Amino acid sequence: MHSLSRRLLLSLFVPLVVFFGVTMVVLDASFRDVAQRSLRDSLDAQIVALIAAAEQQPDGSFEPAAVSPGLETRLSTPGSGLYAQIQSTEPGDVPWRSNSAAGTFIDFGPPIAAGERRYFPARAQDGSELEIASRGISFEDEKHVRRNLTFSVASTLARYNEQLWRFRRELFGGFFVLTLVLLATLGFVVRWVLSPVRRLEKEINAVEEGTRESLGGGYPRELSGVATNLNTLLIGERNRLERYRDSLGNLAHGLKTPLAVMRSTIEGLASEKARVIAGEVDRMNAIVEHQLKRAASGGALLGQAPLEIEPLLVDLRAAMMQVYMRKDLSITVSVQPSAQFVGDRGDITELLGNLMDNACKWCKERVKVDVTLDPVAEPKQRLRIDIEDDGPGISEGDRARVLERGVRADEKVPGHGLGLAMVRETVDLYGGRLAIEKSTLGGARISLSLPGR
Repeated sequence: MHSLSRRLLLSLFVPLVVFFGVTMVVLDASFRDVAQRSLRDSLDAQIVALIAAAEQQPDGSFEPAAVSPGLETRLSTPGSGLYAQIQSTEPGDVPWRSNSAAGTFIDFGPPIAAGERRYFPARAQDGSELEIASRGISFEDEKHVRRNLTFSVASTLARYNEQLWRFRRELFGGFFVLTLVLLATLGFVVRWVLSPVRRLEKEINAVEEGTRESLGGGYPRELSGVATNLNTLLIGERNRLERYRDSLGNLAHGLKTPLAVMRSTIEGLASEKARVIAGEVDRMNAIVEHQLKRAASGGALLGQAPLEIEPLLVDLRAAMMQVYMRKDLSITVSVQPSAQFVGDRGDITELLGNLMDNACKWCKERVKVDVTLDPVAEPKQRLRIDIEDDGPGISEGDRARVLERGVRADEKVPGHGLGLAMVRETVDLYGGRLAIEKSTLGGARISLSLPGR
């Protein structure tokens, strides 16, 4: 079944992950932009220092002075990761290249016009990534001759990429921990907020199982109306059932007197019609007696206390052994310990009495009663009762028919055909299930599923 807690946590988790994902992408892009601008600022600073240190040589070329305070010492170390060169506008004319660029074969790109700037990525011969910055400068010598030179500085991106990945790892780890903390906090909050709903669910289950008669109080405003209305419904159900019982009892009680008068009137008559009428009056009187008993005790009711099954079956077994003492009868009763029926004592007694009486009537010599509990079944069908015999059984074609009122599998056997119909009505009243099958003993097996715990 769907859970409100799971649904709420999932509905919060998905937007949270999307929000954190978008935030990480934005932060990563911002960090890359800042790091790239910082790298280019560093390259620009080296270009400015290189321009400031550049001196004209006797042959007319320009080279930086041997000692220049603004230049990085890494430019003098081969393979240091920072490289520079000065080239003129003439193709292949490179007046100066830093010692660090020896053997690297770095392509600093073509010369550019004075006043221009250029940034572009490149790759060294060893495969390392580089970022190159170039600036075009126009120099005028002592003879007032202008020369356009391109000053270029290249830096490896190894440190840049290392910083970027370290930032990403820390960013992802931080957001992952933050997500877990937020989800744990949300789980606690959801559990606390929905605790009244879980309490309501437990109390409703307790009412269904008969361990309590009504719901408690102290619910939040959003649930107090539900709890109050359910309690009102429970009280109304009890009152309705009581009125039903009273009306049925009054009706049956009112019919007893006319039936008694009819019986006393025809007792002195000896005709065949009188005997037929007397038989029908007896039948009506039996129905009235049954309905009086049913009105006095029967009916499924929420909040009823559970009762033990085993003592009832022990008493019924003793009664059946007494009634059918002329038969060589064996009645075996097996009850799962502490199995309980949630409902009215009169109903379960009448139900078991009818079924055991039928089994004893039709059996050859063996009747078996098994009572078990199915913990995974719904509360209204948790108690399983199987009553079997070794009689002729009930054919598949008759199994549905014998549950109707006034229908008997064998019309030659005395009876009114009401027993199984009453059993079916009682089972339906409790929301249970009834099935007629073939018994392993050879006869019929009546299986009932009723409210239990």
